[in-house]
Formats: sequence, C-alpha cells, structure tokens
Amino acid sequence: MAERERRRTPPYGGVFIARSEVLDSAGVRRAVRRMAHEILEANQGLTDVVLIGLQTGGVPFAEAIAEALEEIEGVAVPLGRLDVAFYRDDINLRPVLPEADTEISDDIDRKVVVLVDDVLFTGRTIRAALDAMMDQGRPRAIQLAVMVDRGHRELPIRPDYVGKNLPTRRTETVNATLERVEIGEMER
Repeated sequence: MAERERRRTPPYGGVFIARSEVLDSAGVRRAVRRMAHEILEANQGLTDVVLIGLQTGGVPFAEAIAEALEEIEGVAVPLGRLDVAFYRDDINLRPVLPEADTEISDDIDRKVVVLVDDVLFTGRTIRAALDAMMDQGRPRAIQLAVMVDRGHRELPIRPDYVGKNLPTRRTETVNATLERVEIGEMER
C-alpha cells in the first residue's frame, strides 16, 4: 500500500506496524530480476514493450524492472507513470488523491504495455489502470507485473508476472518497497 493511501484510509493517520519481513532487499532484487527475465521470455525480446508504473507504489518497481531488462538485454525499455486516481470506482468512498502526474512519453498504440504495481489486492486499482490506458491509446496487449499478489480479488484480474504470492487475511496490510516486503497491520 502506497504511503499516500495509508494516510487516507482507515485508520486515518495510522501507522504501519510490521509483523514479519517476507523478503529482504536481496530477495526483492532476485524477484525483480526473475520478473524481468519472464517479461523478456514471454514477449520474445523487448521490441514494442513499454513499462508503465502505477503511481505511486508501482513506479519504483517499474524502474527496477527497466534497469534489470537493460542489464540483461542492453536495451533501454520505454518507461512511463500512470496515476489512476480519477478512474477509480470508489471515488465516493475514499478521497481522490491525484498526487503524481501521468507521464507516458512513448506512443503505446500497437505496443505491449506491462503495467507494474507493488501489491495486487482486490484488483480495483488495475481495473482503473485499464480504463486509464484506453484513454492513452490502443495497445496491442496489456500485461500485469506485481511485486506481491496477496489474493482477495473482487474482479477477474490475474497478474502475468509475480514477485511473491503472499496469502493474507483481509485485515492485514502488505508493505512492498525495493528494500523489503513486510506484512503487518495498520494501527493508530
């Protein structure tokens, strides 16, 4: 869960209390590198592949995957950022938090877009991202890469590339950064 979402979701102003570390920084790096290899293999190279990180939690992971792909293949992959705040279906239920701009400099028409996020939970953020992508152009395909898939889907959305499958209770919170993946709770 991105910091800006933590500040605005119950308990408001709560603090994340980690119960256990699931991956350390070395584990995160290995997962990122494995996902990069999977993206490369599934797309038979990087021709027409564009990485789009979802603001704010997915952006660092998209950048890390882009770095890994460049190390592996020696090719810089176009990289963008997407803020889906105005595309969410829960605007009436939670505050709209557009804090970061959408930056997609590469034309995505007829490209393979890999959306990258930190944690996949209900699938509603990804649904919003799919709507937002259609306003940006018409990709040939959209794939999904997430660092953590924690289950509890409310929509029929499944990631193509997963760093770590982490079954959780609905009341738990997952914090995924490039330094670590932790599971815990939000407390006041």
